[in-house]
Amino acid sequence: MQTAQNNRKTQLTVMARNRWDKEDGPEKHIGFASTGSDAVIVGYFCCWYNYRHSFNLPSPTTLLQPKISDDNCTILRTCEKVDCLSMERFVHPDNLTHSMTDDEVLWRASMLPYKKGYPFDRVPKVAFMFLTRGSLPLLPLWERFFSGHDEYFSIYVHTPEDYEFNVSTDSPFYGRKIPSKDVEWGSISMVDAEKRLLANALLDFSNERFVLLSESCIPIYKFSIVYKYLIRSEHSFVESYDAPTRYARGRYNPKMLPYIHQYQWRKGSQWFEIQRNLAVYIVSDTKFHAIFKKYCRPACYPDEHYIPTYLNMFHGPLNANRTVTWVDWSVVAPHPATYDGIDITKGIIQSIRNKGEQCSYNSEMTSVCYLFARKFAPSALAPLLNLTTTVMGF
Repeated sequence: MQTAQNNRKTQLTVMARNRWDKEDGPEKHIGFASTGSDAVIVGYFCCWYNYRHSFNLPSPTTLLQPKISDDNCTILRTCEKVDCLSMERFVHPDNLTHSMTDDEVLWRASMLPYKKGYPFDRVPKVAFMFLTRGSLPLLPLWERFFSGHDEYFSIYVHTPEDYEFNVSTDSPFYGRKIPSKDVEWGSISMVDAEKRLLANALLDFSNERFVLLSESCIPIYKFSIVYKYLIRSEHSFVESYDAPTRYARGRYNPKMLPYIHQYQWRKGSQWFEIQRNLAVYIVSDTKFHAIFKKYCRPACYPDEHYIPTYLNMFHGPLNANRTVTWVDWSVVAPHPATYDGIDITKGIIQSIRNKGEQCSYNSEMTSVCYLFARKFAPSALAPLLNLTTTVMGF
């Protein structure tokens, strides 16, 4: 009996050796399974080792290695690199040539901290957002206006997509063009450009007030007056009114029901000024933007209705229902009057300042109702510069 068992073991061993010589697959590594549990473990380990290394798996440190880019900002590795993850870079981004899409920058700008206060010394700034068709012909006037007030303002410029915005390196406008797209007058792309400007300006947590301007706008007071007027205001300045005319209520589309009713419909000047929390609400909205994109088409102009209607529906108490940008609509035309060089006198600036009007400011009446004015042609630059010290105060 014992001899038979020994013969059987010898026979199995020979068979296993023969299989080892013939086989070239995974079975080769587990061929000794019948000889004992130790052989099974060794065979399994060999199979796993060959399988793992045949794919050249990267090490965990390689998998976690961040990608480094010098295009916009660089993760800190040496003292020669900029730390784009620092608190300073996060709350005060100084590089506007980012690669974020519209959806990405709108999403990031919509973030609102729940924690009260700021972990840094915050000086509230006014964001001046220029929506232009190209160059800024009145740029020297604005440069003089901003001079000496660097810590109290930020500048953002939106141009046609492929336009090269070239200014002197010592100008406050240098490097302030945001990623832009082409704008078609009277279309939703105008609203998209406004929201694009707001979103980029919101990335700087020091920006507290946001004013939209064009290349034909001018300031009619010195910077300190404009700054205090806006920063101290309890309200935003968005013209928002109802009128029973074809140019206002007549542009309402019943297809906007049930989300927007006619009694909620408002019209107003495109050139607004708003506080930070309202800017966050506007860039966060997708629902009503989609409705306007679908149903507000010429002769309905979204830039004259979207923000006035949206604020009227949800944030009316925060709005002064007036604009701080004066425009001459005395002419009967689709566009306001334009002032050329021959029109510029001391009297024109003084008349804009003192129209004999009274308006509400922080629940009190005041005669200072406008801070900016438009439209001024490029030929108006030289005479306007001559008035900065004698009339405008800068």
